[in-house]
Amino acid sequence: MTVLAKWPRWFGTLFVVDMWERFSFYGMLAILYLYLVAPRTRGGMEMAPHTAAALFGIYMALVFMAALPGGWVADRVLGARRAVMVGGSLIALGHLCLAVPVEPALYPGLGLIIAGTGLVKPSMAAMIGEMYPGQPERREATFSIFYMSIQVSALFAPLLVGAAAEWVNWHLGFGLAAVGMVAGLVHYAVGQRNFGDIGVHPANPATAEERSKVLRGALLWGGIPISLVAIGLAAGVLTVDRVLILIGLVLLGSPILYYRRLSRGPAGGPRLRAFVWMLVASAVFWMLYAQGPALMNLFARDAVDRTLGGFEMPASWFQSAQPLFLLLLAPVFAILWTRLGSRVGTPPKFVAGLLAGGICFVVMAMAAAQAELELISPLWLLTVYLLLVCGELVVGPVGLSLAAEVAPHGHTSRVLGLFWMFAAIGAAIGGRLAQLTTVIPLPLYYLLLGVVGTAAALVLAAGAGALGRRLRLEPVSEKT
Repeated sequence: MTVLAKWPRWFGTLFVVDMWERFSFYGMLAILYLYLVAPRTRGGMEMAPHTAAALFGIYMALVFMAALPGGWVADRVLGARRAVMVGGSLIALGHLCLAVPVEPALYPGLGLIIAGTGLVKPSMAAMIGEMYPGQPERREATFSIFYMSIQVSALFAPLLVGAAAEWVNWHLGFGLAAVGMVAGLVHYAVGQRNFGDIGVHPANPATAEERSKVLRGALLWGGIPISLVAIGLAAGVLTVDRVLILIGLVLLGSPILYYRRLSRGPAGGPRLRAFVWMLVASAVFWMLYAQGPALMNLFARDAVDRTLGGFEMPASWFQSAQPLFLLLLAPVFAILWTRLGSRVGTPPKFVAGLLAGGICFVVMAMAAAQAELELISPLWLLTVYLLLVCGELVVGPVGLSLAAEVAPHGHTSRVLGLFWMFAAIGAAIGGRLAQLTTVIPLPLYYLLLGVVGTAAALVLAAGAGALGRRLRLEPVSEKT
């Protein structure tokens, strides 16, 4: 409670706003893949499971990737505070678009959500990152507690949105997600009086010439390709699968190119060069994480005994298990990071997170093998989500905290955006890997994921000492 007492008054407002924003996001996330693969007779898109998984992975990757341009707009144009309001409005419009019961509304709706999330995520993290400059242990604890706002809403969102979608209509579920985002915007507008000067102005305002140059580049490299793809799809020259491959290639290359550019500017230096290895490790983890709302959601629908006392639970309800575990464990991890202090560096923490992710998919392989004989107990899937949560509670808040510390003044949102860009690489690869399920048995697929996660943990462990020395931060003494 001593940490809570030292938080700025506006922290409570951000906590609630993020809770509602995550309600809309996780509610939609719980039903999106199931909607894509559901037959048209049940109101779905009737996509092939591997195509739906690839689309889902690209969507998740673009959500992460959007933090880059969103971070630039927040840092250089809008300021973090206005960026949250504009981004939240776009998210609400996106969910409302998905609530319209026509198939062509899918892609514009997802696009609006991607753009809005790109503004909101780095801006919220940047405002929190200002709380404890030079005190990584305190910041890690704060990010862990802030994670709770996500989990409170992520816990209930799949239950409410999933029930509406699977029992009544998919588009009603998307509509409930829109209601959650609108509620968050109203609370944010009312609570801004507690913010003081935080996030009012851009940290590093762009000149009129810089804004014009970026706008022209966005139209050239964004508007023209999107228009060509739309024309190709309409003319039948391009298929959804081919478009997903093209987007995936762009997603793989963009973070690497941006890192090189960032490392040559004011944000560059030994820390950022060491930080790239942590970014690669986080990409491996998010590759594993991306399996949860996609193939594992389908696994819950088809292979898990969901009957309890004569009542069959919607498959989407299993998406509440992960936030429940996060909600319970986040305070434990926050206390753990505070007590460990600087005795345990970030690389060993990441090793533990990757190892948890690898082991969880070894367990998932065992569950899939058992499911080939009969419907399995929900405890299998709950165990998998518990292990995945332990990994997420390391890679998520600890990685964000390190990104905020590595970033020089005026570049916080962009370095945080770089963190999410590498997460995008992982999500995109994770979605594309689902193609393997068409040629290899599902148990072997999950076992391969487990081997990749465990191997990445061992490689990182071998270099943890050297990385720790290069990332070591000078602590700032607390004022008494």
